[in-house]
Amino acid sequence: MPREEKKAVLICFSVNSRRFESHYERNKFFRGLYGWKQMIRKEIHVSGSKPKKEEKFYTYRREGLLDEIPHKKVDQSSFIVPEDGFERIADFMNDWHNKVIWKTFKVLLDEDFDEFFEEELEEEEE
Repeated sequence: MPREEKKAVLICFSVNSRRFESHYERNKFFRGLYGWKQMIRKEIHVSGSKPKKEEKFYTYRREGLLDEIPHKKVDQSSFIVPEDGFERIADFMNDWHNKVIWKTFKVLLDEDFDEFFEEELEEEEE
């Protein structure tokens, strides 16, 4: 019995760094897409016979759009999403239309569709 082909979309993009107003704005694009790890340093006062200060670090994972959509990263600036997740990606990219150049290519996956995207999630969790 032949496998059912599933439709997906390959998205490739490049940023035009000169069009971003600052590094902060450029990072905002990447963080919005991929998410990021936020590290917070807190100074804690420890009481005792000799009061002292200690630093504690807390790390939080801040999600980006691709944390919400199954995807497979192909390269640094290209990834594949199921066809039904494409509209959200298109909306995000259109918000950055004058700073990000992006192209799409329809693809058919003949692999096990769910396993194809699950592999990427497992790699990201490690």
